[in-house]
This record gives sequence, structure tokens and C-alpha cells, in this order.
Amino acid sequence: MNKFKKIGLTALATSLVASSAYAADVSISGSAGYSFKTYNGNTAGANDHGKGFGVVNALGFSASGEMDNGWTVSAGTALDSSFALSTSNVTLGMGDLGSVKIGSGTGGNGASYDGNMPVAYEEVDDGAPASLSNNNISSTVDNSGIHYTAPALSTGGATVQLHLGYVPRADDTYLTGGAASGISAFGSAHNAGVTITHDSGLTLGVYANQMDRNTATGASDTFEGTWFATYAMGPVSVGYQTSYLDSGAAASEVAANNPATVRTSSGLFEGEQYSIAFNVNDDLSISYAKADDTYDAQAGSTSGTTTGDNVADVTTSMKSIQMAYSMGSMSIKAYRQKNRLC
Repeated sequence: MNKFKKIGLTALATSLVASSAYAADVSISGSAGYSFKTYNGNTAGANDHGKGFGVVNALGFSASGEMDNGWTVSAGTALDSSFALSTSNVTLGMGDLGSVKIGSGTGGNGASYDGNMPVAYEEVDDGAPASLSNNNISSTVDNSGIHYTAPALSTGGATVQLHLGYVPRADDTYLTGGAASGISAFGSAHNAGVTITHDSGLTLGVYANQMDRNTATGASDTFEGTWFATYAMGPVSVGYQTSYLDSGAAASEVAANNPATVRTSSGLFEGEQYSIAFNVNDDLSISYAKADDTYDAQAGSTSGTTTGDNVADVTTSMKSIQMAYSMGSMSIKAYRQKNRLC
């Protein structure tokens, strides 16, 4: 058991680049902190029985402004503790027409739907050797795509929010200005999601994403989807979520009783999780979450004459107890996470 995220024309090629820039007010923000982590397990893995201190620093730059027609422009760039790019994006707010976001590491539309459970700290699989398939929903289409958010519609005490997304080349590559992606295993990707929030405290959401396969013999298109329901009543919040992911990978089925790797293992992943969070007071909150991620092995193109569902399902089960306490601008957060195969 283991315990514990350019118009240029030449004779050879043509390219078309459209770009725009807008002056805006810029601000800088950041955070700093210490971390301590221990990891216990019953294998000889590199992480087993490890422990150590670290830092969780972050630095962010943001800009915002308004155009003459009333539209708004906001931009953000964030760096992690290693001073590497964490996310960068520009959002165009078009008033009653909604908003469009383009960038890198934004999470895309899927960020509003994956791992969407009430917790005190982080998702249930935070700290685990590998993330759940639920937290991989749409993770490969948050770079170099268009993510549209429609204006919220209110009716009968409910607010309906629609998200639409399109990625010309779903290879999860960050493209700087003037760059273009080359041939990859995937063509375009399309996704859509709807969230309904009611005055009673009930929130429902459903999301789906499809990536068209471009290359790889024997592989098929990728489909992933999820739905969730959360309910808040006073200081208590509860949630339930299921997910489905078929990576369409052309690979041999994973051996029995071995964990599979999302997007590289041939087969289906079906996830289920629930959680409960409680705000003890304005400063202290606690939560408990449990998740099961079942891998349904399917034979891939490289497995010769083997076809069909030939390997027993493997379920990764995770539990997480979390706590967060705030004192002004300082906070203390902790979790204990367990995972096992069954």
C-alpha cells in the first residue's frame, strides 16, 4: 500500500500570422511557503520511505485594460518554484458575447470540470505516485487552443454556463507567437461543457472532449467525459463525480494486477469519487475524499492475435484527509493520502 500534478511568402511555403497588442495596467503578485512531505510504501520504489522539506514559491504577472468599445483584455503569466512557466494566457471579454481565452497551461475548459469536488486543500490524488484519470480529462488540450465561455443565463433560480473549446492540433504543445505545430499523433480536438448552479446550493456539471487521431496504426480517436454534482448547505459541502476516458492508444494490454498509465495504456478508465468538506469556522476547514479509478484492459494493435478484454480489471483506490487553517495572509495546509491497487 502506498500513502500518499507571421504575411510571409516564399517559393517554399506560405504562412499567415495575425496578432494584436494592447497596452494595459500590469501588476505583480507572488506567494512563498515551506513544505514537508513523507512517503511510505511496501515496494522498493524510488519514492518509498522518502521524506524532505521544500519550498512552494510562485510569482505571477497580470495585466488588464478596457477598449474603447467596452470590451476588456486581461492577461496572466505565472512562474513556479523552479522559475519555469506554469501558465500564460490572454482573455478577451466581449460583454454580452462572452469571453475567449487562449494560452498555455490554462487548464482550458476542462479545468472547470475535472476533479471538481469540495476539498480543504487539493484533489484526492494530490501526492500520489500517479494522477487519476479524472484529473487527466482535457489535460492535453489546454495549450494553443480557443476556449470560449458563453454569457451566463439565469432562469428559475438557476444559472447556466456553457463552455466550448477548439484546438487545431491536440498535441499539448505550447506555441509562442508566430509558431505553428507540426505533424503529431492527433488532429484537432473539440470539447463542450455545461454547468448549472441553483440557488438551493446544488451545482451540476457535464463535460466531454474528443481528440481526432491523426497517426499511429491501430489507434483510435480519444474520448473523455465527466459529470459531477455538488451540494452546499451552510458549512457543509458534499460532492460526487464520475468520469470515463478512452485514450485510444495502440498498445498491448497491461499485465494483470499492474497499474496502467493514462493516455499510453490501451484500455478504458472509469473513475468515481466523492467528498465531504466542513468549514469549522472562518479560518479552519477539513475534508475527506475517496476515489476509485478502474482500468478496463483492452488489447491493442501490438498484441498480435490477442483481442478483446483479456486482463482482469485493476482499480486504484485513493483516500485523502485534508486540513487548511488561515491566519491573515498566512495559511497552514496538510493532507494524508493513501492509495492501493485492488
